[in-house]
Amino acid sequence: MTRDEILAAARRLFGERGFDGTTIRAIAAEAGVNQGLVHHFFGTKDQIFIASVNFPVDPTVILPVIVEGPREEFGQRVARFLLSVWSQPATRAPLLALLRSSTGNPRAAAMLRDLLGSVLFSRFAQATGGSPMRVSAAAGQVVGVMLLRYVVQVEPLASAADEEIVAILAPVIQSCLPAAVDTTAGPG
Repeated sequence: MTRDEILAAARRLFGERGFDGTTIRAIAAEAGVNQGLVHHFFGTKDQIFIASVNFPVDPTVILPVIVEGPREEFGQRVARFLLSVWSQPATRAPLLALLRSSTGNPRAAAMLRDLLGSVLFSRFAQATGGSPMRVSAAAGQVVGVMLLRYVVQVEPLASAADEEIVAILAPVIQSCLPAAVDTTAGPG
């Protein structure tokens, strides 16, 4: 029961104060436990935030895996990963719940905004050297494709092979990265 109480306290505080305005200390105080217990059940502030919004993947775990590998294949790796998350009903459901909740509930919208801005997009941009603006814009395009494919089920997106979707999304995602600097070219 204590784990659930901590999670409920975290949801309340993240909803009221946002990600940056909430601390582990405040969550512990709200739940009536010590900070060590919050860390025991959830680890870091990022991890309790991810748990509180019921996000299906932990970006702190997956981001290093996605960033690793040839730079020119980055867009493909991200597109394939996103397809794997959106194609599974168990991982798609929490994403849809977040999106639906955020359209009619200001607290849910604030939590989603913090998740996207503070936890996902800023870290993604930092890990890749990309622009937060480009990351946000590409993510908007990707989410649009996923909603049309899996929720609205617009054809031909709904029945397209995954590799067709990867071919569409990979260049959009790749555009988040800054242009590679050619260090082999000599003076002009």
